[in-house]
Amino acid sequence: MEYKETAIQGVFVLQPRVFSDSRGYFVETFKQADFEAHIGHVNFIQDNESKSCRGVLRGLHYQRGTMSQAKLVRVISGRVFDVAVDLRRQSPTFGRHFGIELSDENKTQLYIPRGFAHGFLVLSDEAVFTYKVDNVYAPESEACIQWSDADLAIQWPIASMELILSPKDLKGVPFREAETF
Repeated sequence: MEYKETAIQGVFVLQPRVFSDSRGYFVETFKQADFEAHIGHVNFIQDNESKSCRGVLRGLHYQRGTMSQAKLVRVISGRVFDVAVDLRRQSPTFGRHFGIELSDENKTQLYIPRGFAHGFLVLSDEAVFTYKVDNVYAPESEACIQWSDADLAIQWPIASMELILSPKDLKGVPFREAETF
């Protein structure tokens, strides 16, 4: 596995080695000792999976305070544009975002530490998205930032009129009103 820190401190792109032959492929997606050697200790306690159709935008979600979550995300099937937004007030990259395409073909993963909002947009007909988290889901601590916030200026690769958003995601607050860390 290759670990590359992005321009946003603490956010890493993980590129696994893929072993392919005429039968298919094998890939190691997570190894605790290697992860800790490159990123540090994160106690992942739960794996989650979602399936969505083209145009579904989920996010920008985060959990406030002690319920914040670190995530290790990847795509099992399909393609998504994945985004992490730095909500750490003391960070030199506060308010900046990092976006990357994750797919079943590139097998790229993204590690997002606590203190970030996260979202993804499905680019393929459908996508199966999976992620490890280090804290339980706490609906009372959940928050959402507007996906289209002008201050964040995220360049989503599908036109806004084609997006499919949940009622919760449509009610996201502007970045300037978001509770930060």
